Amino acid sequence: MTLNHAAPPREIAAAPSYLYRAVWRWHFYAGLLVLPFMILLAVTGGLYLLKDELNAVFYKDYLSVTEQSSPVLPASTLVANATEYLPGTVTAYIPAPSTTSSATVTIKTDAGKQRVYVNPYDGKVLGKLDDSGAGVTPFMLTIRKIHSLDYFGWIANRVIEIVAGWAMILVVTGIYLWWPRGRNLGTFKIRSGAKRRPYWRDLHAVTGLYAGGFIFFLALSGLPWSGFWGDKVNTYANEAGLGYPTGYWDNVPVSKVPMKDAMTQVNWTMENAPMPESTPTGATAFGLDQAVTIFDKLGIHKGYAIDLPQSAEGVYTASVYPDDINFERIIHLDQYSGKVLFDAGFKELGIAGKAIEMGVSIHMGQQFGRLNQIALLAVCASIVLMSVSAIVMWWQRRPKGSLGAPRYPRDYRVARGAVAILALMGVLFPLTGLTILMALVIDFMTPRDWVKSAA
Repeated sequence: MTLNHAAPPREIAAAPSYLYRAVWRWHFYAGLLVLPFMILLAVTGGLYLLKDELNAVFYKDYLSVTEQSSPVLPASTLVANATEYLPGTVTAYIPAPSTTSSATVTIKTDAGKQRVYVNPYDGKVLGKLDDSGAGVTPFMLTIRKIHSLDYFGWIANRVIEIVAGWAMILVVTGIYLWWPRGRNLGTFKIRSGAKRRPYWRDLHAVTGLYAGGFIFFLALSGLPWSGFWGDKVNTYANEAGLGYPTGYWDNVPVSKVPMKDAMTQVNWTMENAPMPESTPTGATAFGLDQAVTIFDKLGIHKGYAIDLPQSAEGVYTASVYPDDINFERIIHLDQYSGKVLFDAGFKELGIAGKAIEMGVSIHMGQQFGRLNQIALLAVCASIVLMSVSAIVMWWQRRPKGSLGAPRYPRDYRVARGAVAILALMGVLFPLTGLTILMALVIDFMTPRDWVKSAA
């Protein structure tokens, strides 16, 4: 389906309502604030969607092996080879997720955590890389940290939350500005022969119409990773019993250490849940080989990571987050008895936990396979296209020597609808709300004759 602006631009611009002008003005300001960030998010997000493919190409020598007919070596043997190659404290072991994958041993050294890659068939060490967590490789970890702005520090990470809020404002105000107001939706298309600004406006509007809902979803589903909003929502959801399954700890000793501080990988919902503890009995703790056997018998999905106990009260933990979120799972074992202290996956989460975990999985292009990945790559490309077209439109329409903001409404009282939308966004997303208040104050206090605005 294509869109056709049947009415010429002058019909819209002839007598725009005060509400329309106010919304247009705020759409302009939102774009001014977030366009550079939107481009950055789209490019890094697109690269991260291709994480598996890029890692397979650039880190093939570490991650891939040739399948052999012989059985894989015991985990203890692979770990011994890894520690001989790189002495240190073993903190985690990742069995080969497929017949053509290497096994991974995470070792803590004075230089920090390293991942040693071992051929599971012959025990040969393939090399080592800095531990990169969910990013798997250093390159993808860097892309992930830039995407969340963690790479630039604590304050920048909060900025990403503000950007997400303003991105949603852009979508809502953009749809309002595009809305046909009595014209036939089915006749809309990019006008043939349109030149300069009309062409760029049509390109911006049409792309936004199709991508707007996806952009809103990506902004919202990305917020759980934010340092302020994500942490608060996680706390409130779990305190209300809507997140992790609290009943699982009723008869299990727990520590004060959250899972995110003790595990190689943990989902958003469970990251602040307490780690359970083993009960020392005087017996000798069983080894990694037995732990692997227990986890395999419990039927955990391939690709899981095992975190080894680091103290007498520590536990063996297996966690897995495959593309299909229904197989997401965490299992904790007492290191002496082998007793299952905790075993829960997606189906055990509360309604809020399920909703956010599903959103996160889709956001990362995983849940619906290749279709999910391709659709989000198209959205990332659309964001770049919309951002570029917005910059071109602004450059073409702005009066020389001015910012070129849409004209301030003569009577702002009739723009109460626009203010209400901004107020709602501010309540739901506090950091965005603070910047909205700042922008409103500046907007109201700026003398009208100081601002040369375009009609």
